[in-house]
Amino acid sequence: MPVFRIHRLKDHLRQGFRSAAHVSGTAVVKPRDYEPGGSIEAGSPYGAFFAMRDSARPLEVGDLLEPENGSLRICKFVGFEEAQWFVPETKPAEAAEVEQEAGAADAVGAVE
Repeated sequence: MPVFRIHRLKDHLRQGFRSAAHVSGTAVVKPRDYEPGGSIEAGSPYGAFFAMRDSARPLEVGDLLEPENGSLRICKFVGFEEAQWFVPETKPAEAAEVEQEAGAADAVGAVE
């Protein structure tokens, strides 16, 4: 049976998540908005939800389940939907080199 890692949405963000309009498609979430919440062995995200429903800390809207394969499922009012971690856009290597060269040229010009 799969083991799901639980990522709990931080409490101060939960009300904003609950009141946000539902959007379909893959949710993009930021790791900084979540804290570790242990793990649970279940056959599916819904199995995990029902197993934890009567526990001291059930899954709540906004919480994430991460199976061993690394995919994410976010708990919403309508069920579990796909999610992915936010990955900041990185500059291409060429653009970084051009910026460094421009900065070096500006520094040389300032010294002369």
